[in-house]
Amino acid sequence: MLRTTDIVIIAIYLTATIIIGLILRKMAAKSKGDYLLGGNSIPWYMLGLSNASGMFDISGTIWLVTLMFVYGIKSAWIPWLWPIFNQIFMMVYLSSWLRKSNVTTGAEWIQTRFGTGRGGKLSHLIVVLFALLSCLGFLAYGFIGLGKFVEIFLPWELLNPYVPFEVPLRYVPHLYGIMFTLFAIFYTLLGGMRGIVWADVLQFGIMTISAVVIGYLGFKAIGTNPLNVPQGWMSPFFEWKLNLDWKEIIPQVNQKIASDGYGLFTVFFMLMVFKGILVSLAGPAPNYDMQKILSTKSPQEASKMSGLVSVVLMPIRYLMIAGFTALALIYYERLDLLKATGDVDFELLLPSAILEFAPVGLLGLLLAGLLAAFMSTFAGTLNAAQAYLINDIYLNYKKEKVNPAQVKYVNYGSGLLVVLVSIILGFFVEDVNSVLQWLVSALYGSYVLANILKWHWWRFNGHGFFWGMVSGMIPALVLPIVFAETLELYYFPVLLLTSLLGCLIGTYSAPPTNHEILSNFYISIRPWGLWKPLREALKEHHPKIEKNKYFKRDMFNIFIGIIAQTSLVLLPMYLIFRQTLPVFILLPILIGCIYLLKKYWWDTLNDTNDLIDKE
Repeated sequence: MLRTTDIVIIAIYLTATIIIGLILRKMAAKSKGDYLLGGNSIPWYMLGLSNASGMFDISGTIWLVTLMFVYGIKSAWIPWLWPIFNQIFMMVYLSSWLRKSNVTTGAEWIQTRFGTGRGGKLSHLIVVLFALLSCLGFLAYGFIGLGKFVEIFLPWELLNPYVPFEVPLRYVPHLYGIMFTLFAIFYTLLGGMRGIVWADVLQFGIMTISAVVIGYLGFKAIGTNPLNVPQGWMSPFFEWKLNLDWKEIIPQVNQKIASDGYGLFTVFFMLMVFKGILVSLAGPAPNYDMQKILSTKSPQEASKMSGLVSVVLMPIRYLMIAGFTALALIYYERLDLLKATGDVDFELLLPSAILEFAPVGLLGLLLAGLLAAFMSTFAGTLNAAQAYLINDIYLNYKKEKVNPAQVKYVNYGSGLLVVLVSIILGFFVEDVNSVLQWLVSALYGSYVLANILKWHWWRFNGHGFFWGMVSGMIPALVLPIVFAETLELYYFPVLLLTSLLGCLIGTYSAPPTNHEILSNFYISIRPWGLWKPLREALKEHHPKIEKNKYFKRDMFNIFIGIIAQTSLVLLPMYLIFRQTLPVFILLPILIGCIYLLKKYWWDTLNDTNDLIDKE
């Protein structure tokens, strides 16, 4: 139950977000660039903290605590489904390539690659559609997820006497969602990207304090109580099958493992890595992550920003995850994990552990931090949706010139429209749940191959991009219906094949991209890949032009970066569970990775600029 101290802490945090919006309102209103990208003047380390804060979301943290409870140290691999190592690809080269375009949104970036002809318009259209649907879907889920989370800590019977209207119990989470969403709307609409970044930095500070305290409580509990887990729980290694048997400890966990579909762990792992590498090669989806990259001052700072995300996010987040897992394992009998149906819901581990173990003051700080995590993700996603509505629809189709005042009011109006639609979707979330799941699956299933080819193949054109995404989207909508019980990951190769056919047929059904557009793209970005025919054609006017020779170095840095990132995940896990030997093994590995990345990544960030200067 929330005490007065906890409520005061939450109120102070919410008041601080309002102050941030008011202070930064004038700076955000100067121009479109100031509002959407912070005028490209925000330091990379603040953008990195902001991006990390946006990834520290409530639903993700609940999921990760559940994973570690069930799968132990092996749970470190499962987030590769997203994949978390896409940030390493971004760090090494993709953020730099993206930032060199000097555009405002991902859809605008598409025009630098495919131009503004029919193919360019089709590719622009599909990216805008992708961005808006994904933003609306994630805002709707975040909205209802937040409401259900808050309902656990703030029972409706306590507030009901003070509310002057009747609220059906099924809509109580929606009311809570609206209440806290309003604060995120305020500083996002008024402060733009600067407001989001400053609020995110505050939020990440709160989460860091919370994570350290929870980590300490878990560490202390492990030292004074016996830990009862299955054999192999403490090891990151696995065989063909998972071989974690909870039968003699908590039998319901075995049912959870079976329902997750991770039993054949080696097959699952290989498919996960295969998909993860392809998703990473495709680059960022057009969401808040991409907007933070485009907001940096330079391509070099874009790379540094993406690198910082893993450095600050992984150890802090996993301190909290491991701390909560330790408390949940030791005091499992004290947790209320029963749903109304009487079944055990392991996703209640996090909220139940907070209620059971967080002392007065820390409970308020934790809730403020988790609310902050939601608001950070919500604000960043809202900003991305605004960027596409303003830049790629309103300004793109507005014939007459617009002044800053008009842009400001369109900013406000588009933001309110996006929020209103997402709230309406949230109210019908029980009915559209499966539809939204298909949309998310379809969007990301269709995204991969077309977005890999746009970076690496000169002949790929806007028609290929459009039809590649569409032909991936259609089976991704259908397959979840036909194979409802199958893990989504297992039909990813089918989506890949249909998308490849769409990319090839679309590409060869139309002429190559305009030579001037393609030449400007290649000279400014300098990607590696299948660009030889274009490069040979450019030699007439650029005799010193040469291919990007840094592919092997980039792949080496990615390999080392993934090892470093995984070490940052494993270290807090082993630290909280007092496993001394793994900590002493991981520390020198991490130090060695840092040395190699300093030498072969950080010190070489200007190399592609040197290539351009030579020409």
